[in-house]
Amino acid sequence: MTSCKPISIQLEQNVKLSADEGDLVEDTTIYRRIVGSLIYMTITRPNLSYAIGVVSQFMQTPRKPHLDVVRRILRYINIFCCVGIFYEAKS
Repeated sequence: MTSCKPISIQLEQNVKLSADEGDLVEDTTIYRRIVGSLIYMTITRPNLSYAIGVVSQFMQTPRKPHLDVVRRILRYINIFCCVGIFYEAKS
């Protein structure tokens, strides 16, 4: 998803995810790996904690709408892929 179009909002306002709506994801291991990596990312990016907490509730039986939200979070992260802090050697 490195070439996807970035977005400025990580989670749609008033999004309601249900455990029984939508088709099941065929390969649940991909969903679990992505969400696990996103959980690890919350250590350095606490602004992602709420959105990742929402999608991590559906690790047992992820569905298509849950995967769509995960992809949206990845598109949001794509904005900041080249942003960092630069420390000069003299300071």
